[in-house]
Amino acid sequence: MATKRTIFLIIFFVMGLSTQLFAQDYTHEVKAKGMTFSWKIEGSELKVKLSARTTGWVGIGFNPTNQMKNANFILGYVKQGKAQIVDDFGIYSNAHKRDDEIGGTRNVTLLGGTEKGGFTIIEFSIPLDSGDKADTIIDPDGETLVLLAYGSDRDSFISKHKEKTALKIQLTSGKVL
Repeated sequence: MATKRTIFLIIFFVMGLSTQLFAQDYTHEVKAKGMTFSWKIEGSELKVKLSARTTGWVGIGFNPTNQMKNANFILGYVKQGKAQIVDDFGIYSNAHKRDDEIGGTRNVTLLGGTEKGGFTIIEFSIPLDSGDKADTIIDPDGETLVLLAYGSDRDSFISKHKEKTALKIQLTSGKVL
């Protein structure tokens, strides 16, 4: 029969192992203006975790040509414990629409979402090259312009951002340029 000490050591080991595995879930992380963007490249997919101190939406855009224009946007929020996510495309320098409303397709896979302690966390994956005209190609070895934003404490994709920032990142290395 196992002693209390043996059981304690087994539990300690398993908890440490699960924490270590969770910590390795994302390869890179950048924090800016109260937002956190964590990511990992898995084959032809980009796995993303976004978080910010809000009970509203969090969002990210990839490779705009002029402010928001031509960027691939993913926004998400959590309402009553259920995560919601949209796949948008920048149609103007200050506006975006759902991919499927402009002839594209939804190319995002929701992996999860939580809202706890005033923070919203959304996890999803997208293809690096979906082949969709309403998505940009993401070259993980090149320079990627990333737009991060979050909304006020309101679960609505039409509410304007409370905070925003833009970063140039080399996704494979995690280096902010």
